[in-house]
Amino acid sequence: MMKIKKIFEKIANSEDLNFLLTNRIPRLTLTHLMGWFSKIEHPWVSGAGIYVWKLFADLDLSEAKEQTFKSLHACFIRELKPGARTVDTRPDVITSPCDGIIGEFGNIQEGQLFQAKGFPYTLSDLLGDEPSANLWRDGTYMTIRITSSMYHRFHAPFSGEVKRLKYFSGDTWNVNPIALKRVEKLFCKNERALLEYEINTEPSISGHSKQQFTIGIIPVAAVLVASIKLHGIDPVLSTRYKGPSQMQCQLPFTKGQEMGWFQHGSTILMFAPKGFTFEENLYVGQHIKMGQALMQIPQ
Repeated sequence: MMKIKKIFEKIANSEDLNFLLTNRIPRLTLTHLMGWFSKIEHPWVSGAGIYVWKLFADLDLSEAKEQTFKSLHACFIRELKPGARTVDTRPDVITSPCDGIIGEFGNIQEGQLFQAKGFPYTLSDLLGDEPSANLWRDGTYMTIRITSSMYHRFHAPFSGEVKRLKYFSGDTWNVNPIALKRVEKLFCKNERALLEYEINTEPSISGHSKQQFTIGIIPVAAVLVASIKLHGIDPVLSTRYKGPSQMQCQLPFTKGQEMGWFQHGSTILMFAPKGFTFEENLYVGQHIKMGQALMQIPQ
């Protein structure tokens, strides 16, 4: 097993080979196939699948609520043991919606931001003519990458309400750093969903009045990611989804409450209006946990 794992590690460490094997393939076909295969409920299939998975990644199931899984799908969307994550409950803090690795973060300048150093894209590229994009034109953003072995459920970064959802059908390019340095406007090409998340702050002790903001939460799918599920919305959003692309909704969540899941590794983009500031000591490449403080709400 160790020899096989070293071979896979060598492939992963070769940028050219990694990009070739994860992108120059029939991405949509393999994504559909993975979605079908992962839901086969048989102990031999799930056991073999998890064994192979561990060859590619450092899969750690010690925090999982369950230790046996009837399918790969069940392992992908596994829940955590109670108390496995601590949510920062400070009333002026936006927390991480997921476990992940910080890809990029910073200020949005006249609608422009970055997927990787030297690879810009715009809110218009990503969201088209969405009016809500104007709310974040000079705001802040953060890219959080969820690798295949990580916890795949995402949670509310603050107490609020999903007011609107828009689904963008697209491709399934890999979203790892290798691909982000080679494929321009990659997030704008992939399947994704825009969640317009409205939050209301309570009046502070110092006398600041109640404020209302709209946060953008954009789950972006990737190769082998067969679906994005949002609690409160019946259809599972996937490359096979043919329903309405826009949905008006009123889906309330409390800070830290589970909002949905990915079936595999992918990325979440977060946008906030002007005035939001980042917590100190954050850096690109940092591993973060769901519930960890990311941004301060302006006072």
